Formats: sequence, C-alpha cells, structure tokens
Amino acid sequence: MQPERLALLGLVVVGVPLAVIAYITLAERALGLLPERRRPQLRPWVWIGPAVLLLLLYLVYPSVGTIWLSFHDARSQNFVGLENYQAIAGLSDVHIAIRNNLLWVVVFTSGVILFGLTFALLADRVRYESAAKSLIFLPMAISFVAAGVIWRFMYAYQPPGLPQTGTLNAAVTTAGADPVAWLIVQPWNNLFLIVVGVWIWTGFAMVILSAALKSIPAELLEAARVDGAGEVRVFRSIVLPLLGPTIAVVATTLVIFALKAFDVVYVMTSGNFGTEVLANLMYEVLFNTRHFGRASAIAVLLLVAIVPILIVNLRRFRFQEAIR
Repeated sequence: MQPERLALLGLVVVGVPLAVIAYITLAERALGLLPERRRPQLRPWVWIGPAVLLLLLYLVYPSVGTIWLSFHDARSQNFVGLENYQAIAGLSDVHIAIRNNLLWVVVFTSGVILFGLTFALLADRVRYESAAKSLIFLPMAISFVAAGVIWRFMYAYQPPGLPQTGTLNAAVTTAGADPVAWLIVQPWNNLFLIVVGVWIWTGFAMVILSAALKSIPAELLEAARVDGAGEVRVFRSIVLPLLGPTIAVVATTLVIFALKAFDVVYVMTSGNFGTEVLANLMYEVLFNTRHFGRASAIAVLLLVAIVPILIVNLRRFRFQEAIR
C-alpha cells in the first residue's frame, strides 16, 4: 500500500475518534460556562449539531444541487428550464423504466411481505427457530451486487445441446425439457429479477414481523381459541390487524427500495431486454451519454416518487404516537 494511503487510513482510524472526543469535551465545557437554566435548551442542539450538519452537507445540498442541474443543459452550463423533463417524458426507455418500477413496487413488495410473514409464522412454531431464521436471513448479509452475480450463474443459459452451467437450466434439461433464456425472455425476465430481490429481502421482513408477532399477548390468542376460533380466524381477526402498523413500516421500506432498484438490474441485465428501471437509466444517461441535465431530471423524478411515501409514513407514525 502506498505511504499516502497508509497515512490517510491512519488519519481516519485515529483522527475521527479523537475528533469526536474533542468535540464532546469542548462542547460540554462550553455548556458549563452558560447559565444553568440555558443548558437544557442548548444541550440537545449541541449533540445533534454534527448530525444535522452532515445531513445538510450530504443529503440536502446534493438534492438541491441535483434539482438545479436538472434545469441545465448536458454540460450544466446553460439554463434550459423544463427542456430536460420534456425530453425524458418522450423517451420510450423512460416509459419502460416506469412500468418496470411499478412492477417492482407491486410484485416485490407483496412477495417479500407474503414470504416474510409466512416464514415468521412457521418459524415461531418450531424448536429450531433461531437456526431457521438465520438461514433465511443469510441473503441479507450478501451485497446486492454479489447476489446479482450469484443469480446470474443460477440463470445462466447455453443453447440446446451444450452443457448447461446454470443451475436452473441444468435442472430443466435433466428433466428432459429445453433450456430457458431466463434473463432474455420478455416480460417474464422482470419477474425473474424480482425473485432475486425477494430472496434477499425476505429475511429482513421475517425478522421485523417475527418481533411484532411475539409482542402480541399470548393470553389474547388463547382466549380466542377457547371461544372456538380456529387458527385461520385467529390470524385474520387478531394477528393480522395487530401486525398492520408493522407491515406498513416494512412495506414503506420495500417500496422505497423497489423505486430505486439498481444493483440487481445493473449486474444481471444492465437494463437490456426490457428490464430497464429508472435508477439504471439515470446511470446510463449520466455515464454513457454524459448528459448531466437529463440524468438529474431522472433523479428528481425518483425523488418526487419517493417523497410522498415518506410523508404518508411520517403522518401515520405521528397519528400512532398521538393515540398512545
């Protein structure tokens, strides 16, 4: 490793903790110089100050800058108004990307919640619950890029008569059928990509829903069973309504991921064969055509799609806090 990189690494490893300790020490000493009645008012702002500064620097400023760039030309030199938005509105790739993103939102979100809830219910009834949950949660420990590489090998296709290196096509040909070009055949290839996302995120949904499931009072369930309610009725009338707020939180997270899906699509198809999504299209416009204005406009389109979901979730959270 080069000396410059070693020095930078040492600065990060040693300097960052020292800076945090110095900030805390100096901030508390500065607060100690103030009148005692003012300290409770200022101490929260002192503690959250760095976080707010980083939020402004790395989130708010880039967002505002991206919106500003979306009103400029390819080299960000001349102001062109809404020209970039008009241009992307007429692109067929944008229409395909929006369609695919909506497909991700519906199929991916519902699939993850369905499988996550199913595994949470089943794992709660077995003695090897921890081992089962660990196995299902394992894909979350893999990066999305690595998962895309793994499933690209799973879907690998060779023409009939050649040895099939893909796991699925090896199984298909062993059964006597012809191999399938899983990532090329339209429109099913989008569903095969979504399967990868479901495989990754099911463990996340399972863990969250399992925790919510365990918080349901056992006495309530037993009382319903004593009254003659079957397991289906108990689930439909008691368990599912009580899991509603948790399911909404999980669904919000999944919808946001589905709207900005990129890694799996980029690694497995690069948006070809009708699998384009908005995040991948933004990447292509930015780095292939070098049109900063249109790439920024697509990024703003993604932002506009995500912000209302966050606002609805925030309002629902405030409503739940108000009724407690």
